[in-house]
Amino acid sequence: MRLLIIEDNLELVLVMKKSLENAGFKVDYSILGINGEEKAYVNKYDAILLDLNLPDKDGFDILKFLRANEIITPVMIITARDEVRNRSKGLDMGADDYIIKPFSITELISRIHAVIRRFHGRTNPKLQIGILTINPMERKVLIGNTVVSLSAKEFDILLCIAQRSPSIVSSEEIAEHIYDEDFDPFSSVLRVHLANLRKKLKAGGGKDILKTVKGKGYTI
Repeated sequence: MRLLIIEDNLELVLVMKKSLENAGFKVDYSILGINGEEKAYVNKYDAILLDLNLPDKDGFDILKFLRANEIITPVMIITARDEVRNRSKGLDMGADDYIIKPFSITELISRIHAVIRRFHGRTNPKLQIGILTINPMERKVLIGNTVVSLSAKEFDILLCIAQRSPSIVSSEEIAEHIYDEDFDPFSSVLRVHLANLRKKLKAGGGKDILKTVKGKGYTI
């Protein structure tokens, strides 16, 4: 899953980025509001972590711009502004969560998962599709009662497709969600990961789980 942090405190950004990447997220960031707004508008993210006190543009204005332009990506406001009126304003403007600084990284990770889960219309932390079970928090995959051992990228690809099941997910959509902005779109890396993922799912007993829809993409 791919996140965007818009926060002007670079030291905090780097701590958050490292912790979130250790939890399996891919993280882009901007320390300027306008640049972050552009990233949020152009790229597809699973969630945006937005500070309000930015040097060049207020976070509320960024949130207003995104929602006015039909960017429905979940937005989590992370700020030192703890007044009730600010919390109410953020939520009324379309924020999906409001977190007060200082905060626990462990709680932040749990709340990110919860926001993304709600965005996809799920209440159960585990994702169940037929015999396939995916636990995003533990990054664990089961086919029936058999544990399937996946690399970090293979897990991210599987989760990306599974979250959108039964829809078809294109290669471009997968790449946008599991790689950061430095990824080369002409690389064959994604195809290799998909091939390895398919083999591992078959070996685990899920021979028909990952399907290719010719010319369109992949589905579960």
